[in-house]
Amino acid sequence: MEHAQKLEEVRRALKEVGEDTLEALLMIDAIQRLGIDYHFHGEIEVVLQRLHTKFNTVSDCHNNLYELALGFRLLRQEGYYVSADVFNNLKDTEGKLQEKLSEDIKGLMGLYEASQLCIKGEDILEEIGNFSSQLLNAWNTHNDHSQARIVRNTLGHPHHKSLARFMAKSFLSDFQGTDGWVNVFRELAKMDFNVVKSIHQKEMLQVSKWWKDLGLAKELKFARNQPLKWYMWPLAVLPDPSLSEQRVELTKPISLVYIIDDIFDVHGTLDELTLFTEAVNRWEYAAVEQLPDYMKICFNALNGITNEISSKVYNDHGWNPMESLRKAWACLCNAFLVEAKWFADGHVPKADEYLKNGVISSGVHVVLVHMFFLLGHGITKRNVDIVDDFPEIISSVAKILRLWDDLGSAKDENQDGHDGSYLECYMKEKPGTSIENARCHVMHTISETWKSLNNECLAPNPFSTCFTKACLNVARMVPLMYSYDDNRCLPSLEEHMKSLVYESVSS
Repeated sequence: MEHAQKLEEVRRALKEVGEDTLEALLMIDAIQRLGIDYHFHGEIEVVLQRLHTKFNTVSDCHNNLYELALGFRLLRQEGYYVSADVFNNLKDTEGKLQEKLSEDIKGLMGLYEASQLCIKGEDILEEIGNFSSQLLNAWNTHNDHSQARIVRNTLGHPHHKSLARFMAKSFLSDFQGTDGWVNVFRELAKMDFNVVKSIHQKEMLQVSKWWKDLGLAKELKFARNQPLKWYMWPLAVLPDPSLSEQRVELTKPISLVYIIDDIFDVHGTLDELTLFTEAVNRWEYAAVEQLPDYMKICFNALNGITNEISSKVYNDHGWNPMESLRKAWACLCNAFLVEAKWFADGHVPKADEYLKNGVISSGVHVVLVHMFFLLGHGITKRNVDIVDDFPEIISSVAKILRLWDDLGSAKDENQDGHDGSYLECYMKEKPGTSIENARCHVMHTISETWKSLNNECLAPNPFSTCFTKACLNVARMVPLMYSYDDNRCLPSLEEHMKSLVYESVSS
């Protein structure tokens, strides 16, 4: 009852904010950063529609630097197109960004956050990003108090490229104010956090039981056995608590991607891998009969999960995705086999050739195809064809994952595989390139790929907001999944997992 009461209070505050644009923006930003926005889609939409009209028609509403930057970011994040030209007013007569901007630290943080939504060709946003990050870094080295911590957080974890629920506790501790609504928002967020935590604990039990009953860990000793780490993907990607069933179901194909990856990288001979790939392409009993026992066990698990998810999607949404799912698994195995042949022949491909195949072997397409059907929004013949065909919204996420994976400072805890690296291909292709320069090139490529992803998330696009945001969340999760330390562990991910699933927030 208390939770319901707080929900109503926040709704009222959002409705009553009226024409005060900055106040409305601050409310929406706080709600999103606290990870409670899933309660208020309708109310947020009303405010942003009003703001979008104002942004496109009133030229003098941009006097406040922070308001301009925040409004731009919130609109773009929700898929509204706003021209980056709104920032041209910040330039002086010589076309340079005005000196006086450097005095407004909050405004600079807003500009840096806004620059993260850049799409290709937006030079002004590139300029603003470089300008604000340089000034904020310089300011930060001379200051050491709570504001400096917030600046460091902004530079290290800009909102658009971070997972709100993972950052919510940190924001909660910095979220202070004298406005009445601030306390209501804080109280709701704390309650919500503890409610959602208990949902995740139940899901983890379901995933653990499913994995144990599946028996693959016992049968395939060489493969990774990390069901709770795999579950962290859906937990991050589908944060809405009502999507509990989808999170549990999505963990299943994710687990199989890791297991099949280990079969190709760690265990199978080239002849066996060729037979396995053929079996997945044909998906016939006769082809499976020729496989060694450990591959039969894996294929049977794959077949069972695919049938189960197809049946579920058909019952829930009236569409049988079997053909799409089988096709996606075949594409993945074909890409794995290409890498296995390269390794067997000692062949180092050209960087572009490696990346083109690596985008498929990342497993992102398989997982997002499953997610598209499990969410069940907008399943039409046209959209299914688009999803099957590896659209830009999926391929850009896959590219970000592949490049981050290859930057990883260490391999996965339980795996010493042979699956090549973009860095290795790039340095062989460009002799004399230092590892530092190669890494800089990869980071630049990731940054450019984010611009493509940002563009794909703007309206109109064929997909639901839920699917679009989930794709973004995969890209946001990637750095956490591939930032290994010297002990082959993922300290940041472990910290977030502990925080989200085991620790309560005291009111």
